[in-house]
Amino acid sequence: MSLLVVESAGLQTTVQDFGREGFGALGVSASGAADAVALRLGNLLLENKAGTPALEMTLTGGTFLFPDGAVICLAGANFGAQVDGKALELWRPHAIMPGKRVVLGATRDFARCYLCVAGGIGVAEFLGSASTHLLSGLGGWEGRALRKGDVLPLGGLEKNIRRRKPRAGVLEQLKPEKTLRVTLGPQSDWFLEEAWRTMTSAEFMVSEDSNRMGLRLDGPRLAARGKAEMISEGTPLGAIQFTPSGQAIILFVEQQTTGGYPKIANVIGADLHCVGQLRPRDKIQFEEVSLVKARALWIEQQRLLGSEERLFA
Repeated sequence: MSLLVVESAGLQTTVQDFGREGFGALGVSASGAADAVALRLGNLLLENKAGTPALEMTLTGGTFLFPDGAVICLAGANFGAQVDGKALELWRPHAIMPGKRVVLGATRDFARCYLCVAGGIGVAEFLGSASTHLLSGLGGWEGRALRKGDVLPLGGLEKNIRRRKPRAGVLEQLKPEKTLRVTLGPQSDWFLEEAWRTMTSAEFMVSEDSNRMGLRLDGPRLAARGKAEMISEGTPLGAIQFTPSGQAIILFVEQQTTGGYPKIANVIGADLHCVGQLRPRDKIQFEEVSLVKARALWIEQQRLLGSEERLFA
């Protein structure tokens, strides 16, 4: 069995796949990769299944020893990865020889980088997923972020990996943007039209008090009109809610499954990977689209992601 040894873990490195859907009624949100698009592409370049467990690193990477060697692919943000002082290119399979270390530093562009391994990270599944749910301490590697000294099993390399790369234009088409497209939320009518105009024209900044549960935004304070209170209800991924103080929060992959704050809007499915690549102090804006447009954009993105002929050369 091949192994991965964590010599340093970075700021927050966890095992993630596509998450565990269907347990919201039990109070367990899906978790999973913050940028599922990057995880998918990294795995497909290694000829893994799209949701094979990988390491998700946030803002800074770590140092990982491969005693038995491995074939890896780095996807998402550029963390300046190196082996023996030689840079490792993103979005390419790389053979790591036995005894070599992959060293990653601080991000140079976006928030998260994925270290995908041919055969995957061999952790046990919980509720059908290997994803780490930090809030509840479930899944992944002991339900927590990795630490120095952790030794993780790797899946076996079953075949030779083709030397493929993304086709021209694919990465640009899927590049995380800082203008997030949104649809009206279930309590949008609780807000004055002026509040909606402000939200879709103003600039917000991602607070340092943000995590996988939600991104708090600094910017215009918008409150629901009157003093109406709502009964707690289900909270979808990507919902934008405003607290009584008027602060906006984008609920993310480890969101609470119910909540009582009004939800003015929801980030569309095709832009959720963009949320996963936002860093503290990034400035963002919101753009309204119709439900019809949101659905069309989702279908278009899924058709691209589902066609390896269109993705890779």
